[in-house]
Amino acid sequence: MATYDEIITIEVDGQQISGTFVATRARLPGVLFVHGWGGSQQRYVARAREVATLGCVCLTFDLRGHEQTRSQFETVSREDNLHDVIAAFDALTAHDSVDANAVAVVGSSYGGYLAAILTSIRRVKWLALRAPALYKDSEWELPKWQLKKLHNLDEYRKQPVPPNESRALTACTHFDGDVLIVESEYDFVVPHQVIANYREACSRARSVTYRVMAGADHGLADESMQQAYTNLLVEWFRHMLAESPVTSETTVPLRIDG
Repeated sequence: MATYDEIITIEVDGQQISGTFVATRARLPGVLFVHGWGGSQQRYVARAREVATLGCVCLTFDLRGHEQTRSQFETVSREDNLHDVIAAFDALTAHDSVDANAVAVVGSSYGGYLAAILTSIRRVKWLALRAPALYKDSEWELPKWQLKKLHNLDEYRKQPVPPNESRALTACTHFDGDVLIVESEYDFVVPHQVIANYREACSRARSVTYRVMAGADHGLADESMQQAYTNLLVEWFRHMLAESPVTSETTVPLRIDG
């Protein structure tokens, strides 16, 4: 690996001595974590630490309407939160140690939905979606919390949705990187049909890995399920970072027991 020299001066006892830094210009992959609606970055910090041990720079953050900006919960829109994700992505790629051409985005539920859309705005190499939510494109700038009733989401998410009728799914049709899609066996918020819509939309992806977490609910309420998902994510990243030549979709779900 090529190195470079940086000549420096070192202050000591009011005097200066000369030194030379010898380092590589290597950059590390970046990983952005996007939490779901009603969540926060808190749980993702521990997960990010495990992914970082693979040799990555990870960033977690709180979407507006959550934590310190909870007062905006009833006014924040999908447009606002997409801007949050873009700003966080740009902060990650601006980090001195990050290779801007090797960035992953990990999104759960609402965060997965936003992550999918992000791929149409920024260059993403790896996309990991756990129980990604789906919304109608209409009322884009209305407060997000109103959408469940306005969109009749319980019924909408049971239907096949053509990619051209969804901004998130359209983005997936153009994504040419590697994709991980994780489904919870007992998910009553994001049913299987939504997962099927996302999988079918990822038609141009270099690879699509699909996993079903046996016994898991939408929010992974059981701590063992949280750890099982972290383990799954770490192993997928390990595989991706090893530059595996796998280019085909995994068609048989692997059931993960906590």
